[in-house]
Amino acid sequence: MEADIDHPTHRSRQESETSKSGNAQWRFLFAFTCRSHVLPLCIAVVLSVASGAVTPILSYLLGKIFDNFTSFGAGRFDGTELVKRVSKYAIGLTGLGAGSGVLHTGYFGFWLAFGELQAKCARDSLYAEMLEKDMEWYDMRKDGIETLIQRLQTQIRELQMATSQPLGFAIQSTVTTLAALGLAMYTAWDLTLITIATIPFSVIVLGRISAKMQANIDAQAEELSTASRLAKNALQAIDTIKCFNGQDFETWQYAKAIKRAAEKYLSQAMGNSLQIGFTRFVTQSMFVQGFWYGSHLVVSGKKDPGQVLTAFWSCLMALQAMEEILPQMIVLEKGRAAGATLKAILRQMGKRHRMIVTGHLKPNFCEGDIEVRNVSFCYPSRPDQRALIEASFFFPAGETTFVIGKSGSGKSTLGNLLMRFYEPVSGDLFVDGHAVQTLDIGWLRNNITLIQQQSVLFNETIFKNIAFGRRDWERVTRGEVKRSITTAALQDTINDLPRGLDTVVGTGGSALSGGQRQRVAIARACLRDTPILILDEATSALDYISKDMVMSAVREWRQGKTTIIITHDLSQIEDHEYAYILDKGLVVQEGYRYALEKGSAGPLAAPRRPSVAYPTARRLPKLPAATRKGSIATLSPRSRSSVVSTTSVDSLDIHYRPRPQSVFVPAIFSPTAGNSGVNGRSYFEPFVSPAAAGAFSMHRLSTAPTLFGRPLEGVSQLGSADSMLDWPLPPPRAKHIRDLSMVNELHQDASGAGRSAMERRASRFVDRQSKLIPLKTMKPRTDSPMNGRRGSDGTTKQHPVAPIKKILLTVWPTLTWKHRPMLLGGFIAAAIHAAATPIFSWVFSKLLATFFLPINRSQEALKWSLSVLAVGVGDAIAVYFMHYLLEACGQAWVDSLRIEAMKRIIEQPRAWFDRDKNGVSKLTECLDRNPEEMRNLLGRFAGFMFVVVVMLLLALTWSLVVCWELTLVGLASGPFIYAITRSYQAVSARWESRSNDAGTAAATIFTETFGNVRTVRALTLEAYLHEKYLRSTDTAFKVGIRRSVYSSIFYGISDSGIVFATALIFYYGAVLASTQAFSTQNIIQVFSMLLFSIANANAILTFIPQINSSCATATRLLRLANLPYKSSHEHSGHLRLPIVGTIMFKEVSFTYPSRPLGPVLNNISLTLPPNTSTALVGASGSGKSTIASLILGLYPPTSGQLSFDLVPVADLHLPSLRSLIAVVSQTPQIFATTVALNIAYALPERSTLASRAAIEHAAEVAGIHDFITTLPRGYQTLIGDGGTTLSGGQAQRIAIARAVARQPLLLMLDEATSALDGENTRGIGELVRRLVDQGTGVLMVTHDRDMMAACEDVVVLREGTVAERGAFEDLVQRDGGELRRLLGES
Repeated sequence: MEADIDHPTHRSRQESETSKSGNAQWRFLFAFTCRSHVLPLCIAVVLSVASGAVTPILSYLLGKIFDNFTSFGAGRFDGTELVKRVSKYAIGLTGLGAGSGVLHTGYFGFWLAFGELQAKCARDSLYAEMLEKDMEWYDMRKDGIETLIQRLQTQIRELQMATSQPLGFAIQSTVTTLAALGLAMYTAWDLTLITIATIPFSVIVLGRISAKMQANIDAQAEELSTASRLAKNALQAIDTIKCFNGQDFETWQYAKAIKRAAEKYLSQAMGNSLQIGFTRFVTQSMFVQGFWYGSHLVVSGKKDPGQVLTAFWSCLMALQAMEEILPQMIVLEKGRAAGATLKAILRQMGKRHRMIVTGHLKPNFCEGDIEVRNVSFCYPSRPDQRALIEASFFFPAGETTFVIGKSGSGKSTLGNLLMRFYEPVSGDLFVDGHAVQTLDIGWLRNNITLIQQQSVLFNETIFKNIAFGRRDWERVTRGEVKRSITTAALQDTINDLPRGLDTVVGTGGSALSGGQRQRVAIARACLRDTPILILDEATSALDYISKDMVMSAVREWRQGKTTIIITHDLSQIEDHEYAYILDKGLVVQEGYRYALEKGSAGPLAAPRRPSVAYPTARRLPKLPAATRKGSIATLSPRSRSSVVSTTSVDSLDIHYRPRPQSVFVPAIFSPTAGNSGVNGRSYFEPFVSPAAAGAFSMHRLSTAPTLFGRPLEGVSQLGSADSMLDWPLPPPRAKHIRDLSMVNELHQDASGAGRSAMERRASRFVDRQSKLIPLKTMKPRTDSPMNGRRGSDGTTKQHPVAPIKKILLTVWPTLTWKHRPMLLGGFIAAAIHAAATPIFSWVFSKLLATFFLPINRSQEALKWSLSVLAVGVGDAIAVYFMHYLLEACGQAWVDSLRIEAMKRIIEQPRAWFDRDKNGVSKLTECLDRNPEEMRNLLGRFAGFMFVVVVMLLLALTWSLVVCWELTLVGLASGPFIYAITRSYQAVSARWESRSNDAGTAAATIFTETFGNVRTVRALTLEAYLHEKYLRSTDTAFKVGIRRSVYSSIFYGISDSGIVFATALIFYYGAVLASTQAFSTQNIIQVFSMLLFSIANANAILTFIPQINSSCATATRLLRLANLPYKSSHEHSGHLRLPIVGTIMFKEVSFTYPSRPLGPVLNNISLTLPPNTSTALVGASGSGKSTIASLILGLYPPTSGQLSFDLVPVADLHLPSLRSLIAVVSQTPQIFATTVALNIAYALPERSTLASRAAIEHAAEVAGIHDFITTLPRGYQTLIGDGGTTLSGGQAQRIAIARAVARQPLLLMLDEATSALDGENTRGIGELVRRLVDQGTGVLMVTHDRDMMAACEDVVVLREGTVAERGAFEDLVQRDGGELRRLLGES
């Protein structure tokens, strides 16, 4: 989702993200050139200079040969002498060809190697420097760190491409230009000056155009970064997108970002096309003044024709060399910008963003005594909101201490500060009496283990993931790991895996459930066994019995060691254990549990569950300031008395104050909650007591907006003045259903009547996009090179790179009718440009013939010079339109494929995303970098190859008519040159593909490291991952060096072959001229056409590496654009139900396709009646979340039948079914956009559900409204990647608000309270009761006892089957029952 980034906060972030490269200098191409690179760079430059000198030497020899033919035509010597003289120069050409081959081999190979050196240095430098950056730097990335990582890989690639062959070619062409001009000046300085008189003016014009291009390069990079972020967020949240029917919305906003980037690129293309067209005109306009003045010099006797031709030919070669640089300019400009950006990121490693300075103290022993003294802290993304306020703690060595509090109270911040991820704003932290600033940071982290709620696993085996707990993980034995597994109660899970400890867990541990991942993290911590352990909600995903087993094992293991347990689960605290209670960053209570329970206030003070669902609650006026000043934080942290410190009233005291009789609905469900805002409520303001609230009758609630099923009174439309959104919501798939009586009408309204204009536009957009590529073209085939194939071992093997012809055949069906005429126009312009070369050659031969005319030489020279000028004007215009129109069509082509690929990706079945090859980073890279290279196939290479083909056909046809024998001799060398060129292309393509694969492997490690940087630092895995990354970059470098060797050999041979063919043509032309079988003028005319054609054909060789690279990336993108669209089980049905109805599982079994570990559900039969609340309970891995996934249609059952109101799920239209359901997952997905747009995600544009009042009401119901009002911009505050950081509980409540806002008929909560404190958890329980009373069904996957009790029915699962079922009160009293066992009561 998009958000307004014009707010000053986000502008400052944007400005600090990277230094703009608009003023980037060319030296940034060498930003990563170190001392060891100087030698290969110097050799490459010397070889470029030497190879650049080949063209002037060739120009000199050609001048001599033409001079001999001119003298022969003038009758100065006979045919025998002509053959003798030309033979001498032909031998010289042969020797030059051999030398040219050697030089070009070396020049090409060393430049490719230099590009590999730059890429390796950039990769290694960025990795090493980013390891040193503090967490503030990561938090402040405006598009999120993962998006930045993706852009860094793209920029490294752009720098590598620019500093390899294109840079070498530019240097070579520059040397050629200077050498040719030097030869021309030496031969005829006056003619040279006249000929190049327009060059200074041309340089100024070209420089101005180039400067404007650079600004557009920066702007395009910014827009592509936004598009990459949107794609990454969408793919990471694919479950949420599917469940909320957000596919069209995500495609729509991704397309918007791509279109904005395209506009910036088209400005670049226009500038580059202007440069090429202008240079073309200047090059050919030289003939007007040049030949006229040259003819004058010959007539006056000051120069002979050979000198004039040598000088003029040299000038022509010089300007042609300049012209050949221009197609490489975009590559060089992008490389320059990339180098500047990458260097700017490294410069950010200044004092502000370097890792927190480490001390040098390394005590011999760590006892584990921790003191936090008056610490205040605020996160970089929320500088105006303090997470801790003068908080003090004392954690004595060898004891277990709890830190509890509501979501967002600052609990997790404590662990972040102790690990020194951040520095406190004020206050001090001490370990064993030493200030943490004085301790070596490595020593500190090796003595503290932090386990966070979202347990991060690496894409390695379970054994290695656990072994990572030790620094010497290579020496860890299986016996040690097994002991840790026992502590974490993980043995049964390991035994069920097909490869046991050697099972690879997948990216992020995707092959395991949330609870299993947490237990692997605990096993890792057990093996690590540091003096200090911090468990931050580390068992939130575990069931009661697993949690009890793990906690008992942890207590036994941690006896005599410092343990800090951060939790909101009060049941984990035993009577003799000490606890700190946090609220809004303040320590409001502390003491032993038994003492806290004796108090009259606080969460541990005789808690009682509310018995009445909806009583009204009012707020008292603010308490006097004097009453609010007391705080436990003022006490000494070392004075742990057995008596609870008494303070004046605080929010936790009041929220949890025991109340007799009927009690209130917590504030989060009060219809008036939050009306006063944060500024209108005292921090310690209490709720009114039940007695005082008696004046308020219950019917007052009826005036508040209802939750589901009825319109919200006073709710405005989205476009009204009180809208929460600054712009219209993007299009949803269909108007959200609120009134069940309208469902059938809405489903039958195929014409779109009643939908908003935005929705109809979106529908047309999606329909048009789905027709971008015809089914015949896009249909995936097993033999298509666009798709992978299965090897004998079951692994996926990649087919060879698709040929350019097959790739370009997708252009026409992809383009819209707007761009198809542009494509035709581009190729028509290319044909004109191609025809201009033979015409130019013919006119040029006429110019040459004027040198041996007896009379009217000057007049004829002027006539034909003006003819050349006319050809030049037409050619320049054709060149401009050819480049611009083909670039525009190329951009439209790849944009359509990008959007098509994105649309098809998010419509793939959920199992498709579980495959390793379809990981988020790989898909994002394919959408981000690959199209940028793929565009060149049409924008740069297709037009050029078309020109060469047309030009060769015209030139050969013309030459055959004029002098067929000489033409046939020239054609005789064609098979030899073709064979060499094809060999070069095949070798280059093979090694280009291998090089790309090696680079991708390195990028994957880069992403894994910095996407999980907290875990990497907490486990001190920097050295291991750094070494692993260096090995991968070494491998990529070695593959790149081998590529440069093999490719350069064939490149040199190809270049030599063309020079050899030139020598042959001249020699045989002399033989024909000596026999007078053809006139000298005709032979010279054929020379001109063949030489110009060969020169242009030779230029293709310089593009072959880039063509192969573009083909490799195009193959990957086309694989995604070829994916089947809406052909999975999700779109097999067409029936649309108006209600969810009774959900029935009949003998259903299910196995995850990516985890063939045996069935997760085993022949289960289960009926879920409508409009009731049901809790799914069971141990981790018992199949609870799997049932929810099957209901949502994310996976089809492996066997058995799942039905809704007796209709099989296979016959149902799943998007319409999902529109009736809302889900909240255990790991909530927060989109990188505003709070309001997160809550209103994918809702229709003008639905009342997306209005300001509806969004606020949903937030109040979820208990997050008060927090939102404290944010800098309230509901318009950016959250997610690059935005305000949220705690786990805050993120869960945003997700709950998103679900509530949709007013579903079935609400599914999958461990949705795992990160919530007791108060908010009980509030969700009240919500469940209220929803059921209003006719909304609730299905809750939970381990929480209170949530079970809030449901009418409890289904207990064990090993994929129903173990027992009934009311909670009945099951907890059943002797030997499964629920009692899970709750640890049996």
